[in-house]
Amino acid sequence: MTGVNLELSEEQQAARRLAEDFVRREVTPYASDWDRAESVDPAIVRKLGALGFLGLTVPEQYGGSGGDHLSYCLVNEELGRGDSSVRGIVSVSLGLVAKTIAAWGDEGQKRRWLPRLTSGEALGCFGLTEPGTGSDAAGLATRAVREAPGRDWVVNGSKMFITNGTWADVVLLFARTNDTPGHRGISAFLVPADTPGLTRRPVHGKLGLRGQATAELVLQDVRVPPGALLGPEGKGFAIAMSALAKGRMSVAAGCVGIAQAALDAAVGYAGEREQFGRPIASYQLVQELISDISVDVEAARLLTWRVADLVDRGRDFATAASRAKLFASEAAVRCANNALQVFGGYGYIDEYPVGKLLRDARVMTLYEGTSQIQKLVIGRALTGVSAF
Repeated sequence: MTGVNLELSEEQQAARRLAEDFVRREVTPYASDWDRAESVDPAIVRKLGALGFLGLTVPEQYGGSGGDHLSYCLVNEELGRGDSSVRGIVSVSLGLVAKTIAAWGDEGQKRRWLPRLTSGEALGCFGLTEPGTGSDAAGLATRAVREAPGRDWVVNGSKMFITNGTWADVVLLFARTNDTPGHRGISAFLVPADTPGLTRRPVHGKLGLRGQATAELVLQDVRVPPGALLGPEGKGFAIAMSALAKGRMSVAAGCVGIAQAALDAAVGYAGEREQFGRPIASYQLVQELISDISVDVEAARLLTWRVADLVDRGRDFATAASRAKLFASEAAVRCANNALQVFGGYGYIDEYPVGKLLRDARVMTLYEGTSQIQKLVIGRALTGVSAF
């Protein structure tokens, strides 16, 4: 009987070291300033592309850097450890957009978009969520109407909370193309962000991920050519769900990074901070907080690695991705909160990192499927009974 091998390959270790070094040089020194300014430095995009981080798992023939999904998770973990706003750039442009084009696009779409997306020359955003439809993605109201068979589509509607929205060069847009109720009437389109009629409005004042470019998209009579349709007409919901299943893996990996950063900060501070004549690390209740963080980090990491392993072996991974996303996002909140407790009052000011970690972690339980939606997905998979 062969044992389970949890050792990373040389290539995977190299990917992790590359990401760790990049974060140490290009992200960590600036994360607090980006958070205060509500914008990361746009130059980070080209730097991510130059190292191949925007092309992981995408075939090299389309400009990608290849590699496996565990390497992809390791990179996302390190980026999340440094600044989740930077991790979000990769998770969305690569994880939700480029990978979806690679899976569903025709040859022309792949040749047009993938080399630019993987190099960092262009960014993508994922246009699914609407002001009135978050968890109920199948109820989206944005409409694409065809003038005549073989002619342009005309799109009207709006999207909300779109990561990379103000920076993106292409929108992977989901719109209703017929009157069939529910998910069967939805199609996917690749829409250049500079298309006339498409307006982008930045969303400011967020609790966390403040450095991330988040936008509302408004579409007024946006003309989209027939060649922009991604995949078959009416298959948009299936395309969106397949993208989100892998997206939940990358969110989970980013949450592991947040949790690891919380552990690093708590251990470091507890060893330096003295109370009653000795470091607070010597007190049992502080050790309890740190040990709880450590257990959450390791459990979240293994759940996430499990998803990557299933993807790379061509096995069904959707339920495992929901488990990992559910646990890792909730764990990241617990870890950051426990780290803040170790810091005491100093954790409540932004001179120290744990307050930002807590703010960034909180949204992870909301986007790409709330914790409640993940529980419904898992429950449905186990019982065979839909809650919808």
